[in-house]
Amino acid sequence: MALRRPRDAGERRGSPSDLVLLGLANPGTQYEGSRHNVGGDAVRLLATRHGAKLVLESRQRCMSATITAPVGRVTLAVPTTFMNESGAALPPLLRRVSLSDLSGLVVAHDELDLEPGRLRLKWGGGLAGHNGLRSIASVLGTQDFGRLRIGVGKPPTKEQGADWVLRPPTGARKTALASDVAAAADALEELLSVPFEEAQRRVNAAKGE
Repeated sequence: MALRRPRDAGERRGSPSDLVLLGLANPGTQYEGSRHNVGGDAVRLLATRHGAKLVLESRQRCMSATITAPVGRVTLAVPTTFMNESGAALPPLLRRVSLSDLSGLVVAHDELDLEPGRLRLKWGGGLAGHNGLRSIASVLGTQDFGRLRIGVGKPPTKEQGADWVLRPPTGARKTALASDVAAAADALEELLSVPFEEAQRRVNAAKGE
């Protein structure tokens, strides 16, 4: 993995973090439990498992908490911006946690091109039309960062696309999505104890990649 300093990172301050796990989601109660929010929900669940509470720091654009793990200090964060402005949360966050390069950044997000229940941990690559990833890549000036792709599947028709990702599912689909969020939190948990490449091998092998 190439080591990259975030563009326009500015002066760094605060105790350095070795890893930042950023979960993408839209703010607002109307989007809670939606497919578009699975990345943020997975990070929130991981924080709960470790007894951490995500809070909004002064002049930040994300909720965050820092925990101690075998790999070092890990910051868990969820932007408070809407999805298409996710990148705006990163410069102040990366300054505050003094992340020295982007090899320590992993973004968890929903992925239409993966079936529900499928996960893939990868480094870099394309943006697959995801507005959150596009915003992050634009702000950072690179697509070279880690991603946890959380499969939500494609909508039945293109016309149903917005509702598919933004409207919370009900019934059996709601239960299945909650299970997928838990599995995504398990995948992020791997990153707390082993290097990215080993976590990638475990996560992708477990899901048949």
